[in-house]
Amino acid sequence: MSILPANGKRFEVQVPVAIIGGGACGLVAALTLADAGIPPLVLERDSMPTGSTGLSSGMIPACGTSMQRAEGVEDSVVALVHDIQAKAKGQADPDIVQAVAAASGPTVEWLVARHGIELTLVGGFLYPGFSALRMHAPPSRQGADLMASLLRAAESAGIHIMTNARVTDLIAEADGRVVGLRMERPDGTVEDVGCQALILACNGFGGNPAMVREYIPEMAAASYFGHPGNQGEAVIWGTALGASARHMGAYQGHGSVATPHGILITWALMMNGGLQINNLGQRFSNEHRGYSEQSVDVLAQPDGLAWLIFDDRLLTLGHEFAEFNLAEAAGAVRHGADGASLAQAIDVPITALALTLAEATAHAAGQSSDPFGRDFTTQPPLQAPYHAIKVSGALFHTQGGLEIDAAARVLRPDGTPLPNLYAGGGAACGVSGSQVWGYLSGNGLLTAVNLGRLAGQTAAKYVMDIEQGNRT
Repeated sequence: MSILPANGKRFEVQVPVAIIGGGACGLVAALTLADAGIPPLVLERDSMPTGSTGLSSGMIPACGTSMQRAEGVEDSVVALVHDIQAKAKGQADPDIVQAVAAASGPTVEWLVARHGIELTLVGGFLYPGFSALRMHAPPSRQGADLMASLLRAAESAGIHIMTNARVTDLIAEADGRVVGLRMERPDGTVEDVGCQALILACNGFGGNPAMVREYIPEMAAASYFGHPGNQGEAVIWGTALGASARHMGAYQGHGSVATPHGILITWALMMNGGLQINNLGQRFSNEHRGYSEQSVDVLAQPDGLAWLIFDDRLLTLGHEFAEFNLAEAAGAVRHGADGASLAQAIDVPITALALTLAEATAHAAGQSSDPFGRDFTTQPPLQAPYHAIKVSGALFHTQGGLEIDAAARVLRPDGTPLPNLYAGGGAACGVSGSQVWGYLSGNGLLTAVNLGRLAGQTAAKYVMDIEQGNRT
C-alpha cells in the first residue's frame, strides 16, 4: 500500500476514471459516470462485490422523496441536516452534511427511476435521532439485495467491474496527481492501469487490527462485523499523497448482534418497546440513545453480553426483517411463558428479571421515570409471553477518513484539493463527528451512496474538461 513515482510511465491500459471498491459507493459513482457517457473501471478485490453494504440492512436515509410524499411524510434537507448535527453534537463538517442531505432525495429518486433499484420507505417506527420516516430500503431490508440491484444496474449500463483485483499501490506525480494504479491477481500476476482520475470507494479500516488499536482502542477486542477487506488503504494512500485525515476515532458500532450466530438483530425491536438486560437480569443503559453507542455499553457488561427482551407484538415486527428470521431459524430466540420461565431459559436471576420487567411496565404507565432517561410512555409495555436473544456489541465500520470537500475532492491539510483524487463512503471522513455517539442511523449508506454520486459527478466534469482542453 504505497505510492509509486510516475517518472513518465506509459500504460498499456488507460481508463478515464478508475474506482477502487465495488460496494454501494463505488457502484453509484460508476453509474453516475456511465450516465455522463464516461466508461469507468471498477476494481474489486473480492470475487463478488459485496462490501460493507452487503452486510448491512440496506437502509438509505433520504429526504423529500416521492415515497415519503406518498405516505404523507413531511421531511426536508433542513430537517435531515439538523438531525445529523444534533447526533454528532455539531462536530460534522457543515458543508459535507449539507451536500449529502441535499443530494439524498434526488439520488434515491435517480436510482429508482433511472436504474430500477427497488427501494421502499420503511415505516412503523423512527430510528434514534430521526425526526421523520426517511429510511429507504429494499423490501427485504437486506443490504445484500441492495447490492444485487446495483450490480444488475451496473451490468445493464455496461460498466466493467474487474473482480479479484487487489490494488496494492497508486502511481502518482510529485504534485499528488494520480496517473495510475498497480493491482495484484490471486495467481500473483501484477498489472498496471492508467487513469485520468481516481475515486477511492474502498471503505474504512475496520478490518485492520493495527489501525483499530491505534485509533479506536476501546473496540480493539470487539468482534468486527464489517467486511474484512476494509484495510485502510484509502487513508494510507491519501495521507501518503499529502491529504488530511479527520475524526479517525469515529465509528459505527452495534449493540445487537446475535451471539454466537453473528446475525444482526434489528434495532426496531428496541425502538418499539424492547429492552436489554445483562446476565444479572438488569437494564444498564438508555436503549434509545442509539445502537452505535450501545455497542460500548453492551461490551462493558459481564462477559460482554446482553439479552434483548421482547414480546409477541415485537416478534411479529421482527418477522418483517430477513436477518431476524435467519436468527430465529438458527435457534437464537429463547422463549418464556412468563418472566420466571424466561429467566430460567436464559439463566438470569428470576427476582432481578421480574423487578426489571415490573419497572419497565411502571415507566410505560408513567408511574415512574427511568433512571437512564428513556421515555417508555411512547410504546405499550411488554406483555407475556416473552422472548429473548443473546447479543454482543460489535464494530461495524469506521467513520473517520480522508478529509473531502462538498464535491468529494480529497483535501490537503491547508484545504486545497489534490488534483484528481476523490473519496466517498468509509474512505472519506463521515458526518458522525469524532466519537461513537455521533453516528446517526444510516450515516454509513447516506455517505456511501451520496458521496459516490458526488464523486462521480465531479470526476465526470474533470474528465470532460480534459477532453475539451480546459485541463491538462
